[in-house]
Amino acid sequence: MNAYFLEPVDVLFLRGNRLFGDPGSYGESLVPPWPSVAAGALRTAILVRDGVALDAFARGAVNHPTLGTPDAPGEFRITGFHLAWHGETGKGPLERLYPLPADLVATRENEGEGGGEARIALHPLRPRDLEPGIECSAVTTRLPVLAQPRRAKPATGLWLTEEGFRRWLRGELPDVHHHLVSTNRLWLYDERIGIGLDRTRRRADEGKLFTMQAVAMEPGVGFVATVAGDALDEGSLVRLGGDGRGAVVHRTECADPMADLDVLAAEGRCRLVLTTPGLFPGGWRPPGMAEDGSFELAGVRGRIRCAAVPRAEVVSGWDLARWRPKPAERTAPAGSVYWIEDLEATPEQLRKLVAHGLWSESGYDAQRRAEGFNRFTLATY
Repeated sequence: MNAYFLEPVDVLFLRGNRLFGDPGSYGESLVPPWPSVAAGALRTAILVRDGVALDAFARGAVNHPTLGTPDAPGEFRITGFHLAWHGETGKGPLERLYPLPADLVATRENEGEGGGEARIALHPLRPRDLEPGIECSAVTTRLPVLAQPRRAKPATGLWLTEEGFRRWLRGELPDVHHHLVSTNRLWLYDERIGIGLDRTRRRADEGKLFTMQAVAMEPGVGFVATVAGDALDEGSLVRLGGDGRGAVVHRTECADPMADLDVLAAEGRCRLVLTTPGLFPGGWRPPGMAEDGSFELAGVRGRIRCAAVPRAEVVSGWDLARWRPKPAERTAPAGSVYWIEDLEATPEQLRKLVAHGLWSESGYDAQRRAEGFNRFTLATY
C-alpha cells in the first residue's frame, strides 16, 4: 500500500454534479472531490510514465500490468482519499482531515447571548429503542437520538483532525479546541469568468459567458490518496481536476486509523463509518444488509441495529475512455455511521472486509471499486 500527498501548485477546478455549460451558468466546486478524481489523475500519470498511448488505452487496445483496461480494471485501486494539511503553519507533520461522522453533531452554544462569541460543542448521537406506541418507517430497530439540555444552532464547515478521528474511533469525544478545523483555514473560493469558444470560427462565441468556482488551497493543504497495485515517483506532477491544473505528488507514511479489531471481535459489536461515498444497490443500506437488518458479508455476520446517514448525494463524472458522462448514482455520504450488534467475526475477517471494501464478493462494479468508493473503517460501539 502506498500513500501520496497531492499538493496543488495552482487553483483547482473541482466540479461537482450540477449541470454546467449553458450561457450564464455557474460551475460550483466540490471539496473534497470524489475519489474518482484522484483515481483518474494517478492512472493518467502512470500511463504517461510507462509510455502508454492514452487513446490506445481508452480503446482497450492496451492491457496495462496494473491498470488493466477500462472494461477490466487491474490491481490498481484507491483505498483512501482524504483532505489533508500540514497544520496551522503549513509546515508541520502531515495529517488527514475527516468530515464529522454522522453520529457527532456540532452546535453553536450561547450564540447571541450577552454579546459573547458563540462556543462550539460536540454532541454524540446514541441508539435508542422506540418507546411503546411510537411507530415509524425506519428499517432498523433503534434510532440515533440527540440528547441536548437546550436548543442550539448547528455549526457547519468543520473538519476533524486525525487525532480527533482516532479518539472518536475509540468511543471518546474529540476536543473542540484541538481537534476541529474550520473550512476557512483550509481553502477559499475564487470565482473565474470564462468565455465559450466557437470552434469553427476560432473566436469567442457571442453571449456565452460563464462563471467557474476555483478552489485556492492554503499553503500546506491538499489531499492524501492511498493506493494499492502501483506506485508513483516522488515529485511526480499530475493533472488534478478540471483544466488540468497541476499537483505535486509526495510520498508519505499514513497508516489508516482503525479501532482495535481484537476488542471489537471480543465485544461482538462495532460501529462502521464510511470514509468515502458508498454506492450501494440498496440505497443507504450497505451490501449484505437484509430488510430485517441482518448483515452478512465476506464471512462477517451481525445485525445493523441503527444507522445515521445524511441526505443522499449524487455521483457521476466524465468517462474519458468512452467520452461520455458516467451514470448518475445516489450515494450514502462519507461519514455515514452504522451500529452493528451480534457481531460474529474474527479480527482477521474484519481486517479482510475493511481491505475489500463494502462490495459484494462477485458481480460488483470493478471500475467504481478501483476509483475508491465504498471504503470504510470500524470503530468502538
